[in-house]
Amino acid sequence: MSTANVMRLLLLSAIWGSSFLFMRIAAPYLDPVTMACARFVFATAFLTIVMLIWRRRPQFKQNWKPYAIQGLIGATIPFCLFAFAAQTLPASLMAVVNATAPIWAAILGVILGHHKLTLTNAVGLVLGLTGVGILVGLDPAMLAPGAALSVAAITLATFCYSVNAIYMSRIRVVDPLIMAFGYMFMSMIYTAPFVPFYLPDALPPPGAIAAIAVLGIVCSGLSYLIYLKLMTEAGTTSALTVTFLIPVFGILWGALFLDERIGWNTLVGSVVVISGTALVTGFRPRLPWRKAVTA
Repeated sequence: MSTANVMRLLLLSAIWGSSFLFMRIAAPYLDPVTMACARFVFATAFLTIVMLIWRRRPQFKQNWKPYAIQGLIGATIPFCLFAFAAQTLPASLMAVVNATAPIWAAILGVILGHHKLTLTNAVGLVLGLTGVGILVGLDPAMLAPGAALSVAAITLATFCYSVNAIYMSRIRVVDPLIMAFGYMFMSMIYTAPFVPFYLPDALPPPGAIAAIAVLGIVCSGLSYLIYLKLMTEAGTTSALTVTFLIPVFGILWGALFLDERIGWNTLVGSVVVISGTALVTGFRPRLPWRKAVTA
């Protein structure tokens, strides 16, 4: 991987890891549906500008069905669930549990018969679930009212991500930028009708509004363009590394800006979850000192 792509990888991990921080900042002032809808509005506006600059068309007539399905299970439901969990759970815990999405995708793949369960996959599944148990069972944050329900919400959100990933693998792939715009737009349409019922009593402070704007523009818009560039130049396997780095930055940002406690269970649980995810996905990093073998 080139130096430029390494920098893109680190930047993408830092951005996606920060999304949990910004959700925590906005959570006291906005309900989950309003937060998610505002995020979709900013993301859609940003992607619209990019599409105009790049002269792309949304192609709704040809792709309305994948837009609608992805908008529901790939963004609307999980973003609302994460916004709900952000009212109770620390950013670090949300970031680590989010890393289990590939594990649920592997479980679904076995159930649906897409691939067989190998010993390595089985060990990875056990490790991943054990790591979540260490985090959830031993984290003081779980003593807060509603914490268990919030963890269940994140688990359902990551399950939705895995369902969406399987759906994406079975449909015709269109321009990724157009697809991103399509399902962000549909997510905005899905959530907008509910916003009038959950409007806050007062205008959120500038900090909360800025956090939502960053969530939409940077964490849901700009980050996608970086990810697209990384996948194009470095390949899917290298881009997959972001899955393992997001919890690192999620924990870091939570500790630096929200004064969240980093206990031994956070560190141990994170390592176990990441290790399990690596085994499940079959991730094998290409070490710089490993020479290519030629025939």
